Amino acid sequence: MEKLDLDKQESEFLNQTIAHWEKEGVIEKAVADKLRTTYDVKGFDWMRLAKYSFWIALICGATSFGWFIIDDAFLNYIKKLYYTPNIVIAIISGIAAAGLFLWERRLKRISPEKVFSNEAVTFMAVLFTALCIAYLGKALDNGSGHYSILFLISVFVYGILAWNMDSRLIWLFALISLGSWFGSETGYQTHWGYYFLGMNYPLRFVLFGILVVTAGAILKNKAWFKQFADITYITGLLYLFLSLWFLSFFGNYANFDQWWPVKQITLFYWGIIAAVFFGGFLLYGLKNNDVIAREFGISFLIILIYTKYFEYFWMNTNKPLFFAILAVSFWFIGRKAEKIWNVRSAKSKD
Repeated sequence: MEKLDLDKQESEFLNQTIAHWEKEGVIEKAVADKLRTTYDVKGFDWMRLAKYSFWIALICGATSFGWFIIDDAFLNYIKKLYYTPNIVIAIISGIAAAGLFLWERRLKRISPEKVFSNEAVTFMAVLFTALCIAYLGKALDNGSGHYSILFLISVFVYGILAWNMDSRLIWLFALISLGSWFGSETGYQTHWGYYFLGMNYPLRFVLFGILVVTAGAILKNKAWFKQFADITYITGLLYLFLSLWFLSFFGNYANFDQWWPVKQITLFYWGIIAAVFFGGFLLYGLKNNDVIAREFGISFLIILIYTKYFEYFWMNTNKPLFFAILAVSFWFIGRKAEKIWNVRSAKSKD
């Protein structure tokens, strides 16, 4: 019989339950002892440590690079390379990207279990690909300023690479490039004006997010798209929900000078629209057992409520009372979350 692999908290709960049943005479000692042999306590979560370690390594590496490029010695070296042709930098970056992609494919074949180290190599390859495209664009620039074309090229490059290498990380960059293309292209078409078809950037990206989520829903049953369905759904919801959240306090204003004098209470309807979207996705997730929709809905609904709380009550509420209300509300949420977790844990053990 295969044993259950429980974490420490779940194991302690089960131990207490079995001990209570044994004490009350619900089960005999022999049965209690047998039950205790049907599960083990999980060891240290090394996979989670590996995941966080690699992400921290990438962040530290980027920080190191940032400090490196402001070092005087490095800046003097860069000045010597100032006249290096853009096409040369693009070619070097392209070769580096190709080498890293080939290395990542070899690592996947030899050590497929090293998920995070392989993804770290992919991440570096993606950055060199972006550098290659950027400098290729600079080399071919005719002064039009239409650099959104570079983002569109990135979409196709990352999309093809993601499909060939079966990489959701590269597909994520394709979706980010698609959003970057949409934003920069709508800006270019209006000569970088404030509005595109009467919409500021957050409102435009509400429509963009809806399109990405819809496209993902249509394609999710396609065999070739199955591995990218979840990441597309999540990214589309991020575009949509973040844009709605920004709209809830900026409205359709695109200029800070226009927005600043406006009373936030006059923009209440944008908050209502956002709340309807978030609540709708929450209910949809609960009804259809859609974990992603449910988690996004409840998370952004809570964020929206607290955002509005700060907007409407920060200036007009006694500060000790203000934070006391916050403390009570978070305590209440914690209690409810704890209760739900205990109920689900109990059900999973039945």
